[in-house]
This record gives sequence, C-alpha cells and structure tokens, in this order.
Amino acid sequence: MNTFTRRRFLSLITASAASIAVPVWAKPERTIEVWKDPNCGCCKDWIAHLEQNGFRTKVHDTGNHDARAKLGMPDRYASCHTARTDGYLLEGHVPAREIEQLLRERPAALGLAVPAMPIGSPGMDGPAYGGRRDPYNVLLIAKNGSHRIYKEYR
Repeated sequence: MNTFTRRRFLSLITASAASIAVPVWAKPERTIEVWKDPNCGCCKDWIAHLEQNGFRTKVHDTGNHDARAKLGMPDRYASCHTARTDGYLLEGHVPAREIEQLLRERPAALGLAVPAMPIGSPGMDGPAYGGRRDPYNVLLIAKNGSHRIYKEYR
C-alpha cells in the first residue's frame, strides 16, 4: 500500500470511528440500587424522580433497615429507603441534582442523606401534599458518621 492509499485508509477509519463515538456531553448511564418497603408510595415516587432525571434503578422491595445497617449508613440519618450508586450511599429523598453533583465531585464521603421524610422533597411532593414545602437539608455523610450540610432547601 503506498503512502497516499494508507493515509486515505486511515482517514476513513478515523471518520468512521468518530461517527460512532459518544458525544462529550452525554452522561454515563448510572444505576441506583434501592431498598424500600414494597407498599411505600413515596419511595415509588422518589424512584420515578430518579428515572425522570436519567438514572436507571434496581429496586429491592424488602425494606431498608437491614440494608442500611449492612451498608453502614448510621441510623440517625434514617428515612424510608436506602440506596447506593457508584460507591456512595443515599438515604431518603435525596434530589437527583445533588446525586449528580456528588458523582461529579467525588468527595471522600459515605454519601448523602435527607433524614426523615420532609414534605416537598422528591417523592414527598405529589398532589397529596397540596403544594406544601417544608425546609430541609441534604447532608453529606462523612465516613466517620459525621455530616455537613451539602445543600439547603428553604
């Protein structure tokens, strides 16, 4: 193969590869594994929130108390569902926006928590709540169990 033919061949291969490359703006597909009570409606609504924001979910309808203990999320941050994704734990109604931020920033942490079940958080914001929104914090949970406020909702 002469130099001209080789260059043309390489340029065709490069052009073909570029046409199937993933765009730089495409988000990697993320899966969030969730443990919840099989009858919990707000957990189902939180899962729908995640899926509407581009996450895939793998759901275990087995309750979350045992999963929370096994995964190492302290009980003081407890809520109605526990989840994990890409090396981080999620407890409660954590907004997808903060999950995305966590996965971008990759802090040395256990994960995020929204303790209890604040009205107005994702999954606790449906028509049954009449538009009510209580203030709440998304907490960044350190590996030693301490926390700091990651995001305030007022």
